[in-house]
Amino acid sequence: MTMNTSSNARTLLLERFGFPDFRPGQEQVVEALIAGRSALAVFPTGAGKSLCYQLPALLLDGVTVVVSPLIALMKDQIDALVSRGIDAARLDSSIGADEVRNVSDRLAAGSLKLLYVAPERFNNERFLDQLERTKISLFAVDEAHCISEWGHNFRPDYLKLAARAHELGAERVLALTATATPAVVADICAGFGIAEADSIVTGFYRPNLTLLTTPASASEREQVLIDRLRERPAGSTIVYVTLQRTALRVASLLAAAGLPARPYHAGMSPEDRVATQEWWMASGTNVVVATIAFGMGIDKADVRYVYHLNLPKGLESYSQEIGRAGRDGAPSICELFACNDDVPALENFSYGDTPTREAIGGLLDDVFAREEGAQFAVSEYELSGQFDVRPLVLKTVFTYLELDGFLRQGTPFYAGYSFRPVSGSFEEVVAAFDVDRADFLRRLFASGKTGRVWTGLDPEESARVLGEERSRIVAALGHLERRGLIELRVADARQRYTILARPDSTVELIDRLVERFALREQAEARRIQQVIALVTNDGCQVNALVAYFGEQRGEPCRHCTFCLGGVAQQLPLGTPLPALDEVVDRSLLQELAAAQPDALGLPRQRARFLCGITSPATSRAKLTRGGLFGALADRHFADVLAWCE
Repeated sequence: MTMNTSSNARTLLLERFGFPDFRPGQEQVVEALIAGRSALAVFPTGAGKSLCYQLPALLLDGVTVVVSPLIALMKDQIDALVSRGIDAARLDSSIGADEVRNVSDRLAAGSLKLLYVAPERFNNERFLDQLERTKISLFAVDEAHCISEWGHNFRPDYLKLAARAHELGAERVLALTATATPAVVADICAGFGIAEADSIVTGFYRPNLTLLTTPASASEREQVLIDRLRERPAGSTIVYVTLQRTALRVASLLAAAGLPARPYHAGMSPEDRVATQEWWMASGTNVVVATIAFGMGIDKADVRYVYHLNLPKGLESYSQEIGRAGRDGAPSICELFACNDDVPALENFSYGDTPTREAIGGLLDDVFAREEGAQFAVSEYELSGQFDVRPLVLKTVFTYLELDGFLRQGTPFYAGYSFRPVSGSFEEVVAAFDVDRADFLRRLFASGKTGRVWTGLDPEESARVLGEERSRIVAALGHLERRGLIELRVADARQRYTILARPDSTVELIDRLVERFALREQAEARRIQQVIALVTNDGCQVNALVAYFGEQRGEPCRHCTFCLGGVAQQLPLGTPLPALDEVVDRSLLQELAAAQPDALGLPRQRARFLCGITSPATSRAKLTRGGLFGALADRHFADVLAWCE
């Protein structure tokens, strides 16, 4: 950073953001970006990652696109930026057509400095078309660990972001995350082309957090939690649980005990989630009992307690969740109630995503029935149901095929469009244009099928009927929407692919994919065991935790359970359970499987069903309502699978 640029950055830091100086790591990241280089920022939760793109956005010529899966983060940051006189906006599923048009107009005019979008927005061809005509000075990717298939929250859409940034001509990229092991850091840098020198990792040690791990049986830990909340000074509190029903039950228990507690989970309505979040944010003593849906992107500095009533699913999740405590630097307590009974439920999250060998084989047969060089489009929703593979897993299979050089992804599109005049009739819409354009629009409207309110059309079919390019159809509808003449809806997302090569051996390719998913399954199971190993660690637990992320400390922390007590802990044995044959009537299961071969024909399908793991086929057949569904949810999946085989 030149002296003049450095001076400008510091001036903005104080004048626009109110900070007299940079926090650790921030200045190095900003310097790299201003110099035109891409960078990675691995900062603890609450350590100021957002400033690393917000400040450069004001110094660079063009728009900064911020990719984040967190709507709460987008909304809070945009409100803060607008209050500082900075033109910022978001595009996500929660905003209406008028606001979308307004944002598009500001983007086209060049007034917008920061645009926040969800990763899925890059499946919108109209959005991509507009970005291609926009100068993107900085492409910032939050939660960047999602790019790594060996990270704790792999999302196939993230692997595509590096390619999208390149295709859109983004001048520089900033990847940000709070949790990344050295292997994941290497993956992020390789994916986004970030030099090792511009990978800024500030460390994970938090001296103000007391980390307590308390072995407890499933039957006693809720009472232990109530006792803790009563005996400690009141403070803003998060209690993390695994399941939605647990959040509801525990919040009711706490409220009945006279504690100010409410539940929060992804199954609540958006209005109820916002109300709970605002209730908690406004208080210094309220307790929220939440699944992991809560906390990401929420900036509350004075959280005094974070409790884990259930085991977290891995050390990355644990580190991120306890990182929400004590952001103001004041002493805070994080306590984990460790119980072996939690392991099966956590394992089921990963086992439910593993497709059967037969599903992978059927999918590959469907894809490679086409000739090399052929272009085709698929509905991931339809394929998911056809082969009983969860949509996210299906995306992962296609991603693997792209990485192996068999496919090239094209621009996604929507097969279904529906629209209606904002006011008046279609003739009034047409009247706003000259004769040639009016004639085209009349023919376009006539090519659709008009119902009572909405007109629906397939752009491919309309293009064929009208003898026009599909792109002209889509562009015309987008133009009418931007002018406020029609309200436009899209549906039936389709993904384009081109066959680049055919496998020499489909069997070998199936073997590789099966092995890849098996390795992911094993990696997720290891994460759970790493949490248990931390609880029972014979040494400083804080040092063991930060070492997992590559940070080495020479001295014990003196504020973890081991350091405070000097003794390694043991987890109590799990609750004794009856034999599987005593719980499930095998003949009844066989009868049900014979009646539903698509959903329960294979051992892994039956094991998922018994463990309470949904799949497209069981949901479609309404099997989740039966008594056998989830009958073995408290058992290890591997044991149930062996029994089913």
